[in-house]
Amino acid sequence: MDHKQLGYFLTLAETLHFARASEQCHVSAPTLSRQIKQLEQELGTELFIRDNRSVSLTQHGRAFVEYAQATLAKWRQFKSQCQDNEGPLVGELSMYCSVTATYSFTYDLFAVFRKQFPAIELNLNTGDPAFSIHHVQTGKEDVAVAVKPAHLPQGLAYLPLGRSKLAIIAPVMDCPLSNLINTHKQDESLWEKLPFIMPEQGVLKDRIDDFCAAQNLTPKVYAHVSGHEAMVALASLGFGVACVPQIVLDQSPFINQVQHLTVTQQQHIEDIEIGLVCKQKRLQDPVVSALWQCATGLFNKNTAKV
Repeated sequence: MDHKQLGYFLTLAETLHFARASEQCHVSAPTLSRQIKQLEQELGTELFIRDNRSVSLTQHGRAFVEYAQATLAKWRQFKSQCQDNEGPLVGELSMYCSVTATYSFTYDLFAVFRKQFPAIELNLNTGDPAFSIHHVQTGKEDVAVAVKPAHLPQGLAYLPLGRSKLAIIAPVMDCPLSNLINTHKQDESLWEKLPFIMPEQGVLKDRIDDFCAAQNLTPKVYAHVSGHEAMVALASLGFGVACVPQIVLDQSPFINQVQHLTVTQQQHIEDIEIGLVCKQKRLQDPVVSALWQCATGLFNKNTAKV
């Protein structure tokens, strides 16, 4: 087996969907299927149960996840240790973040990192920030930009990058939802009448749950959505109200299609903090350490300006 096959296996083990996994691995679905089949033949056991509707891990497949994660982590660390100390730092680094984070938090970091370490290949994967910490914990990504949770999982290092306020937004367009809001704007029971677009999981969902609990409100949920950017789009179309980070709204093409709903001081929703996360032990890797040092320097520089 080769390391590329292990990477394919881990992606499929997480997505449990050949089309999505092949897209993330930048190969065709038949190529991915063939690579997984070769891996299974070499191991002498099936790793996945496949049928026309679903893909799931076998008992051996679940056990193989840990082996694949540990093997790839040790391989990356070994490659870093074999470098010529007198030459430029080389290697690969994978990072996960939301699309918004690439504009708001990582652009300056990438610029500094690229200038100092031009020989390092940086692989950037974007998606729902609710999955950031999980991707780091499972070894799928070296580092990630994540919303800081109330309790950081043990074994993770965290470096703050910035903060963002949260905004509850609704459509501007003439639609049943905007008419409802305009008609009952002064009504204390307005929140009970509103459909909510909720994130599937993560810190933002926790913030909204806390907000609703403070109002003794059981929200009417129109949909659960993965990704903050998609929540803005659905809110702008009148499907429901949504609570999103202001930094997401500032970068959204739909910013002029939504309005802010006013919340009282008692209804205040706590800001979120965004930072860089990685496994503590991965900081021993020179490549990961190089990015962490760049991020630390940038954070200290920005803090000094405040």
